[in-house]
Amino acid sequence: MIIRKLFKFENAHIVRGCSTVKCRSSIHGHSYKVELLFESNFLDNGQMVYDFGLMKQNMKDLVESFDHAIALWRDDNPAFVHDMKQHSARWVELPVSPSAEQFSRVIFVIIDKLLSLTATQNGEREVKLHSVIVHETDTGYAQCFSEDAYSKEMGEIKLEEIVFSPQVLHDFKDSQLYEKIVANKSFINPTSV
Repeated sequence: MIIRKLFKFENAHIVRGCSTVKCRSSIHGHSYKVELLFESNFLDNGQMVYDFGLMKQNMKDLVESFDHAIALWRDDNPAFVHDMKQHSARWVELPVSPSAEQFSRVIFVIIDKLLSLTATQNGEREVKLHSVIVHETDTGYAQCFSEDAYSKEMGEIKLEEIVFSPQVLHDFKDSQLYEKIVANKSFINPTSV
């Protein structure tokens, strides 16, 4: 069975090297919709694959870390990256260009790692991240599966190379959330309220 949770955020970026002149040469923004799709052949004690309430905690913080932020490619012009960091409290620096395709891969890697570190408490079994869909517009999206997320041909994504601004980290319910994920620290799913 597959379940889906939808998140939304506003983000700005430049996608260097793309075909569209506007997109590769001007900062612009999108109203993103992100779908996290999970799968399991089992149901938990509440007859669910994974309680949607649990996704409103750490997963929500991680996806929404991109909200009202600028996504920066670390290999972009160093002066541009520096200036954007100087003039925006909320930014995320990525090891890959912030296209919809790469956003879907980045979010997949982050959520997949969080899920692998999370100890469940309500009988959830063999829950896997099936895919991540990032809608950049109402008519266009990118969908990432595991083989895409970990493809070296598409650009390796290492968690320790994703840098969140101090403001983004401060806005997490647990300000050390990302540090714990990078350090492979286990999480226990709390009881959802």
